[in-house]
Amino acid sequence: MSPVNDQDGVLDGEARAVAALDASGLRYRLVRHGPVRTLQEAAAARKLTPSQVVKTLVVRRGEDDYLFVLVPGGRTISWPKLREVLGVSRLSMPDAAVALAVTGYERGTITPFGAAHAWPVVADARVAGRAMSIGAGAHGTSATVDGSRMVLALGATVADVTDEEPSEPTA
Repeated sequence: MSPVNDQDGVLDGEARAVAALDASGLRYRLVRHGPVRTLQEAAAARKLTPSQVVKTLVVRRGEDDYLFVLVPGGRTISWPKLREVLGVSRLSMPDAAVALAVTGYERGTITPFGAAHAWPVVADARVAGRAMSIGAGAHGTSATVDGSRMVLALGATVADVTDEEPSEPTA
């Protein structure tokens, strides 16, 4: 796949992510599907279980100091666990405009692959050991990779940094 430039001459999100995946040496399967609104829809479109869909979240550690956190579907960041792993007392989530500025990707497309800055990566311990699907820089595009090889390629810190998402109350 050859890189595609947008009007400003910057590689588009999918092209940047794919180029970075290629450069990483990882074997991956690129999946393109229509719009999805839920984790269940994303998993079905990718022919995986919800827990195999990775959300890439951007976390602010300090002034111009961010990191990526890889969170399996059905789980959420445990702030106390993540603060302990990072040895910090405060963390926050940037707003959408800041996330775009520091990664080059808009929310819903963020991936460490091809990001504007090679921020550190923390992967929840559940990412390693099985096939995982991670965003590939554009809405409706993902890459299915071996989770263990992905964390190695990204130089990620692997730790238990998530909790199960609370279940929705039934009426």
